[in-house]
Amino acid sequence: MAFIDELKINIRAGKGGDGVVRWLHQKNRDHGGPSGGNGGNGGSVYLRAVRDIGLLSRYTHNKEFQAENGIDGAKNSKYGRNGEDLIIDLPLGSVVKNLKTEKTISLLKEGEQILVLKGGVGGLGNEHFKASTNIKPEESTPGRPGEEAEFDIELEMVVDVGFIGFPNAGKSSLLNVLTRANAKVGNYQFTTLEPNVGDHYGVILADIPGLIEGASVGRGLGHKFLRHIKRTNVIAHCISAEEEDVLKAYTTIRGELSAYNKELLEKREIVVLTKTDTVSSEELEKKIKQLKKKKLEVVSISIYDDPAIKAFSKILTDLIKV
Repeated sequence: MAFIDELKINIRAGKGGDGVVRWLHQKNRDHGGPSGGNGGNGGSVYLRAVRDIGLLSRYTHNKEFQAENGIDGAKNSKYGRNGEDLIIDLPLGSVVKNLKTEKTISLLKEGEQILVLKGGVGGLGNEHFKASTNIKPEESTPGRPGEEAEFDIELEMVVDVGFIGFPNAGKSSLLNVLTRANAKVGNYQFTTLEPNVGDHYGVILADIPGLIEGASVGRGLGHKFLRHIKRTNVIAHCISAEEEDVLKAYTTIRGELSAYNKELLEKREIVVLTKTDTVSSEELEKKIKQLKKKKLEVVSISIYDDPAIKAFSKILTDLIKV
């Protein structure tokens, strides 16, 4: 199923049940007093944050949502039942905009529920209108409609460590080794067309699709996926040891982050030199020194080097403890 990180849906809260006109029927009394009950309130709509970035794809064929309507009142002063509230699960990190009110909310805490639409109030039955001056009221009121609106949903993933870098920098391969993400890999650019996420002993890792110079203004895959870095706690710059100038690769990606949102430069970061098995030890050492001269935290790794993978695993765990 294709990954979806943008979606528009229509949501309607439940309508209130109608109040009714009813009369008491008692023995030896043909026409008793009013006994029409009030209608129940319509169900309201809540959004709930869950850890499932694939949720939006399940809604692509059903973009209409409605809470349950309230039940009409009944005889013998019985109130109608309230409609059930509707809870819509959305991925953690979703930014939801009510296109009617222009109000925007963000789902940033797992399990939190936010009210977005109120159900309609139930109508009044004729018993409500009984008074000394109106002993046989014939009036009742209908239930009010629930609130309704279209919503734009945009996912900004919340992850612990985000792997970023040029296309074919080994991000997906590294994610697959560290987790069971089963991300697609290939020896060509833009193999990753959507973010992949994996769980590494409780550390949530994400492989952000490859960025190139000009991504912040729409080149390559554009800035569509740059937004997923906004809520990444630690940025891991993945740079292939095959790059002739690793420092230039680092500064280019940093430039795209800055052009998109300067706040991204304030995040904790680490440089991960990947594919170290493709260069000589002398060349690798030269590249590491080049990066460390800029006082960067550098890790070198190959997916075929088990000790290096284990060492990097510990680094990832330590990163989120800081």
